[in-house]
Amino acid sequence: MTRGERALLISVDAGSSVPPYEQLRGQLAEMIGDGRLPVGTRLPTVRQLAADLNLAANTVARAYRELESAGLLQTRGRHGTFVAPGRDDAMDRLHRVATDYAAEARRLGVPPAAALALVRAALDATRPG
Repeated sequence: MTRGERALLISVDAGSSVPPYEQLRGQLAEMIGDGRLPVGTRLPTVRQLAADLNLAANTVARAYRELESAGLLQTRGRHGTFVAPGRDDAMDRLHRVATDYAAEARRLGVPPAAALALVRAALDATRPG
């Protein structure tokens, strides 16, 4: 591991109904959200993490892309992928609430599609006008 990298304690359950990329994305998002992966932390390469977790490289790449789209990660070309700076407090708080919601939905056995539908309905209900 190079300077700025941290060991990632991630596990992917092949028998889970949750797709592997989503398990990985969720665990990384949680680690970023609660500060276990602070801003500037360099993540392993896609290939390295895929090998470490016995996953396909495309699975890890998808999780990284989704986290980058959410503003949690930043790819700096050949320099690697890092926890993104500039997250604001509102997004951090909302991420924590979303993580708690996802955990509660899973605990209650609510399928991800149904949990997302509930969130969409709640967002639509709070739309002005």
